[in-house]
Amino acid sequence: MDLFSKPKSAADKALSVTQLLRRMKNLLEVQIGEVWVEGEVSNLRKQGSGHWYFSLKDAGAQISCAMFGARKREGAEALEDGAQVRVFAETSVYEARGQLQIIVQKVERAGQGDLQAKFEALKRKLHAEGLFDADRKQQIPAFPQTIGLITSATGAALQDMLNVLGRRAPWVQPVLFPVRVQGRGAELEIARAIRRVGNAAAYGDPVCDVIIIGRGGGSIEDLWNFNEEVVARAIAACPVPLISAVGHEIDFTIADFVADLRAPTPSAAAELAVASAADLLVRVAQLRRQLVRLTQEKLLKSQWMLDALQRGVMKRDGEKLLRESVLQLDSARSQFTQASRAALAERTQRLREATARHQSNHPLRVVERRMDAVAVLRQRFTRAQEELLAQRVERLGRLRALLRALGPESAFQRGFSITLDEHGALVKSAKTLKPGAVMRTKFADGEAVSIVQG
Repeated sequence: MDLFSKPKSAADKALSVTQLLRRMKNLLEVQIGEVWVEGEVSNLRKQGSGHWYFSLKDAGAQISCAMFGARKREGAEALEDGAQVRVFAETSVYEARGQLQIIVQKVERAGQGDLQAKFEALKRKLHAEGLFDADRKQQIPAFPQTIGLITSATGAALQDMLNVLGRRAPWVQPVLFPVRVQGRGAELEIARAIRRVGNAAAYGDPVCDVIIIGRGGGSIEDLWNFNEEVVARAIAACPVPLISAVGHEIDFTIADFVADLRAPTPSAAAELAVASAADLLVRVAQLRRQLVRLTQEKLLKSQWMLDALQRGVMKRDGEKLLRESVLQLDSARSQFTQASRAALAERTQRLREATARHQSNHPLRVVERRMDAVAVLRQRFTRAQEELLAQRVERLGRLRALLRALGPESAFQRGFSITLDEHGALVKSAKTLKPGAVMRTKFADGEAVSIVQG
């Protein structure tokens, strides 16, 4: 039946509005059904019931959208006014208003599907090459002295890592290698920084014991530079152990899979890279107490065995029998005491050396040494400049004297003169002169004007 044809006669029955809209709804749901639609979100309204309503528009049209139980729907967090999204929805008609609409099932940012496909393809490729294998990953050193930070110089991630390192391990020297962590071409900067830290001696940079590469959280587009193959290759080839800390805990990038260790956040990466000074002091104290307790127990047990033997059947000759053992025990006790003291002294000396290294590497000390070096260079430059200026003055004097000796002035003093024509050109031959021509003759004390007569 053609819904829009005219009735054949007055007896034909007209459709009610409800019937018409219901037929239109059925037609849409059957003929079109579920489709992917891409457009810009506008007029987003989040109801207290959990249902969200918005419009999806492009340059030529718009359509109403409804998303029931939105917070439980996949990709709902991508919905915001002005966002470009793709929605999977069912076409329908809202009968109460006679309004065409789509019922949204899930949402993703426009282009996110393509990015996810590229991510999965590169992940499979690198996994097949063995770049994710556990046996190629390097061990993170327990007590690094220098840590390279590859991140943005203005990002919050840098401050988070510096705060953690300063709190947990103030003796560690962080070295920043600033890069862009977002935008076109940022992956090339990141890869170059990784290669530079891995070959620090060639660039004159501090040699790092471990590298932390990362940034704060963001969308898949924001983090995409860490999904580029050039970054993955640079990480795999880096000889220095590397920790990847890109985004938040729920974010995963190709860099995370290739890195020697993955941290959920930049702050967590800093915690994984260094041991806590407070924890180390507590552990040393625990080991010391344990050592003292075990030593006392060993001595008490030995003393108890000695007393038992002295009270036994060998009491009379026990002293002679145990004399050798007693001497050995005393010797062992002395050796153990000395070894304990030596070990404690060694640990104390290592702590002092570490403290001294930290003080010598303090930024203030480094700046002072650099200022002294600059002062020495300034003195050398000033001295060299003065010597060069003196040489130039001496050479200028010699050239001035030579010019006076060889120039026209000395010839004038010896009685020579120079003749010029009326145009100021030098007269070299009498053949060039004609009667009536004006000449100027220059002498040492002036010049004279004459006219050629013949």
